[in-house]
Amino acid sequence: MGERSEIETKLFDVRDFDLPKDDYGQALKDQFPEWRDAIIHADGLVIVTPEYNHGYPGILKSVLDLLLKEYIHKAVALVGVSAGPFGGTRVVEACLPMVRELGLAVTFTDLNFSSIKDKFDENGKLLDEAYEKRAKDFLDEIVWMSGALRWARKNLPSKHHQ
Repeated sequence: MGERSEIETKLFDVRDFDLPKDDYGQALKDQFPEWRDAIIHADGLVIVTPEYNHGYPGILKSVLDLLLKEYIHKAVALVGVSAGPFGGTRVVEACLPMVRELGLAVTFTDLNFSSIKDKFDENGKLLDEAYEKRAKDFLDEIVWMSGALRWARKNLPSKHHQ
């Protein structure tokens, strides 16, 4: 993503969010202004998540639940990561109803990394060149969809964008 001039990237790791242990949700969004402001500014979101027992990590859901209206009519693309052979396809499937409920519009091009330990070297360099085209197609789709939805948010009246 960093190599593409049309993409402005801001990275967040859900492990860095110091969430309370007894409450979650939109009432806490002002406690995480950097996240809130990044999502308000963003036209799209890429979620990279490992798969655990066919699902996503609870902390990911908790962080996403901090906002709601800020996501509406913005694109989201999903990257599934797995130590096993299915490449996080199940975590992508598990994320679909959740991100849809948040108002995000999901791209149809996912990116899945199976047997993740075999895909990168110790310096993070991609070892399988087949992923170069997959990543390009994945990014082309999120860029296109983010732009289309940005245009629509600015030009088409919606009760969500007043």
